[in-house]
Amino acid sequence: MAAPKRSPIGMVVGLIGFALAASLWWINTEPPDQSRYILATATTGGTFYPVGVALATLTKQAMEPDHGVSLAAISSAGSEENLRLLRSGEAHFAILQGLYGAWAIRGSGRLAGQMPFQELRSVTALWPNVEHFLVREDNVRSGSLEDLRTMTGRRFSIGARFSGTEGSNRYILSALGLDPDTHFDLVHQGYGASADAFQNLRIDGMNTPAGIPVGAVTRTLASAGDQARLLEVNEAHRALINADFEGLWQAFNIPADTYPNQPEPVQTIAQANLLAARSDVPDDHVYRLLETIYDNLGFLHAFHAATRSMGLNSAIDGLPVPLHPGAVRFYRDRGLSIPAALLPDPDPDTVPRDTDELVADAR
Repeated sequence: MAAPKRSPIGMVVGLIGFALAASLWWINTEPPDQSRYILATATTGGTFYPVGVALATLTKQAMEPDHGVSLAAISSAGSEENLRLLRSGEAHFAILQGLYGAWAIRGSGRLAGQMPFQELRSVTALWPNVEHFLVREDNVRSGSLEDLRTMTGRRFSIGARFSGTEGSNRYILSALGLDPDTHFDLVHQGYGASADAFQNLRIDGMNTPAGIPVGAVTRTLASAGDQARLLEVNEAHRALINADFEGLWQAFNIPADTYPNQPEPVQTIAQANLLAARSDVPDDHVYRLLETIYDNLGFLHAFHAATRSMGLNSAIDGLPVPLHPGAVRFYRDRGLSIPAALLPDPDPDTVPRDTDELVADAR
């Protein structure tokens, strides 16, 4: 299945127009046809939103005409709010940090006190959320995360309040045995503001997890020269961080010269960002969505560089939540072996399903 060919200008204009129309439709109209699903993303300044709009645009062009199914991307506060929207049924799809998916399915971490989200399902891994721990050179001793221990009382940007960045940073620091509230002088800022603060000597460190290259890291290292360093994450530290969620963070190598003044590769870690869905989305709709995505990756690449890391060979890597039955069927049809931990209960291949009936019900 090939997406319609369009000029780059036409693609961008269409993307902006579709995003505006989707936003207005979400705000101003009565409940939608169930075959037009809401996809919750994040704020417009991050990566979740433009990738979500690209996915929505692709379904509108390559999926809706033949199957009557499409997505409409909306902005949100990110992973934590997206889970609320999924629980309430206000959205049926969402982009999530892997950590938040793991917390949701267990009812733990920042989601402790909530019932485990049994209806949450994975659809596909998206791009890796790469940890970028960046500190001033005068704090560097070993060049690893161990150097964070030398930063007692130093100003550290942990992310905007209640953001996914703050949540994952708090988890990582706590896993290393650091209490962020007492160890650092914490600053709550987004990525751009953190880069500005580092340049203006108002903070001594930050972590900005995102797909590479991260604009805030590029800007910071370009201005700081040899006075800033990306810290390495060794295997011992990765084991501590993964203690509660085996395999959630994978080793990740940031190639040399990805950023200014970074002549050597940096070994760090990354968790998967994932496309998630409610379990009550019909199997056939999820199957067709994945077919549309993986048969048209070039279409997504034209919209955002983060999607260039996507591929069938990594589609289920690092997923913390069982797959949707429609996703299981798709990956098996494409020759992938599904680990037992990712199979829903029951395995969809053991339960006959009339997908035509499911599609009819959804409409």
